Amino acid sequence: MSTPDSSSQPSLVQQSRDGDVLILTINNPPVNAFSVGVPEGLKAGLDAAAADDSVTAVVIIGGGRTFVAGADIRTFDLPREQSPDLRGTIEKLDAFTKPTVAAIHGTALGGGLELAMGCTYRVAVPGAQVGLPEVKLGVLPGAGGTQRLPRVVGAAKALDMMLSGNPIRATEASQLGLIDRLIDGDLLAGAVEFAREMADARPLPRISERSVPGATPDVFAAARQGIRKTHRGQLSPSLIVDLAEMAAAVPFQEGWDAEATKFMEAKDSPQSRGLRHIFFAERESAKIPGITKDTPTTEIKSAGIIGAGTMGGGIAMNFLNVGIPVTIVETQQEALDRGLSVIRRNYENTAKKGRMSMEDVEARMGLLTPTLDMGDLKDADIIIEAVFENMDVKKDIFTRLDGIAKPGAILASNTSTLDVNEIASVTSRPESVIGLHFFSPANVMKLLEIVRAEKTSDTVLATSMALAKRIKKVGVVVGVCDGFVGNRMVHRYGDEARQIVEEGARPEDVDASMNALGLPMGPFQMSDMAGLDIGYAIRQHQAKVAGQPKPDGWLDRIVETGRKGQKTQGGIYDYDETRRPIPNADMQKLIEDYRAEKGITPREITQEESTKRLAYSLVNEGAKILEEGIAQRAGDIDVIYIYGYGFPAYRGGPMQYASEQGLKNVVADLEKFGQTPAPLLKRLAEEGKTFAQYDAEKGRA
Repeated sequence: MSTPDSSSQPSLVQQSRDGDVLILTINNPPVNAFSVGVPEGLKAGLDAAAADDSVTAVVIIGGGRTFVAGADIRTFDLPREQSPDLRGTIEKLDAFTKPTVAAIHGTALGGGLELAMGCTYRVAVPGAQVGLPEVKLGVLPGAGGTQRLPRVVGAAKALDMMLSGNPIRATEASQLGLIDRLIDGDLLAGAVEFAREMADARPLPRISERSVPGATPDVFAAARQGIRKTHRGQLSPSLIVDLAEMAAAVPFQEGWDAEATKFMEAKDSPQSRGLRHIFFAERESAKIPGITKDTPTTEIKSAGIIGAGTMGGGIAMNFLNVGIPVTIVETQQEALDRGLSVIRRNYENTAKKGRMSMEDVEARMGLLTPTLDMGDLKDADIIIEAVFENMDVKKDIFTRLDGIAKPGAILASNTSTLDVNEIASVTSRPESVIGLHFFSPANVMKLLEIVRAEKTSDTVLATSMALAKRIKKVGVVVGVCDGFVGNRMVHRYGDEARQIVEEGARPEDVDASMNALGLPMGPFQMSDMAGLDIGYAIRQHQAKVAGQPKPDGWLDRIVETGRKGQKTQGGIYDYDETRRPIPNADMQKLIEDYRAEKGITPREITQEESTKRLAYSLVNEGAKILEEGIAQRAGDIDVIYIYGYGFPAYRGGPMQYASEQGLKNVVADLEKFGQTPAPLLKRLAEEGKTFAQYDAEKGRA
């Protein structure tokens, strides 16, 4: 990774004067990240102010659209001597003998807020936001944040801000004492005026010299209890609590020194590497070879949805939420009424929780037009088919749409497994056809697999990516194959889970092995939630296409008893009113009888073996997908699994997790468990490389 040329960096901070006030303006677009050059410029400005008796105060302000949005994450892995000296800059500010004022607009996040807290005073426009989001990257505030924030806002609020990582508005920060004055007019003029008012105030009110309000043992005990649920398996949250407690118990310097050590401990943890990996992977996933900012797009002013069931209704809500009118089509009035009532109920439940008003509910419902006539979709800019997974049905719909949709309309299928090329083939405009695979519940899940068919045009692809962002989804482009990326991998994962049970494990033990890795649901909990009949139908279809006998595994037999999962109040597990999975003795006997019938002697399978077999089955299939070009990058696969399947973000996704384990170890374990490693996986292991290195080399090629 290259670093900026330090010889040009002082220009990142411009010095100017307004009478007796020196103004330091940080100009490091687009977000004024605290990267190399910024500390040098700030220190030079402070030195100039100290040497000039005519300067009575200093204002630090951000140029452009924000103050300082945080440290430059790309510098985290640089040697300390090459990293931007945020701590040294703040130490210089804290010791400075003239008043310094941070003038905040846009955001002051992470190192930006720490920089502001190092100043004597803080002023802000009311709409500004401040916060310490480091926990979201698996680290902690490392430049005094854990020591200064509790001293200003109190122990409980500081812990809430640091452990959630969520910013607060300047108006709230003002009430907490974190902002000394809100500036309604011109920020710079207001900051200079404030600086003059405070120019002679002594002693300077340094945050480092304050005590911590509300620092009772109960506050820290409650925080530790809370992170066991909200941040299970992560290191940095517990370190944040420890350091906040130190702020209340020891002199500032001792806490400041401890923070530096703990920051490095957190930064060097697998959790932080995983979270930083996914931070960059998500941004890379938006980059599509052949698609540039100059690629033309179509404006989406209206949408049509075919199917008002669970998926269709959820998809419709995404459009309604951003003000795009939707025409939703069903074949029966009863189904249409039921779909509309579910959408309304979802919105009303949100209103009851105070997250929207009843006026908002009515406004969104007012954008929804129900119909039984597919011809009413003739003016829609995009039409999304969201019916059940049956190729004949989908082809029939697209044949009809070809004669209804206006020229230039995007024709999309929400298929989760089927061949989008085959669907497109029944139209006279295959260039307009694309797969848009939403995840259930579609109004909640952030992932959108964008399936690029063989003839999908660049305009349709670019429009779909822009649309994903507009409806607040993380769009990832994938190629056509059975199951695309996510479901192709999960099918292999499911096969391995069933095999582990067949060999002797109980379903609840298999699920527990993935819960231990940090997944909220194991493979069987997930199958019961999705509906066992869906996987059953897919296995039946795959066997039929391959000319193989009808599948007859133990899970198929459970489905054939009529148990389909949560929707029938029972599948692999029973469920109580809270949907808690409860092992069922009859289903366990069915499994044991199946083993006996097949002559299988059950053996004990450790949690470690189960975890490795399941996680590495994902990795192995992911490597095949990568080599086939179905996914552009290993990072794309990780994004898909975090946002679509609940893989813990702090693991970085399955491919990053495998790299952390060492690909040589993954290959050795796969071979030990009787699986054949994918050629790409084996090659990378032999070369001693990671998937991230593979992505980087591919990107440079």
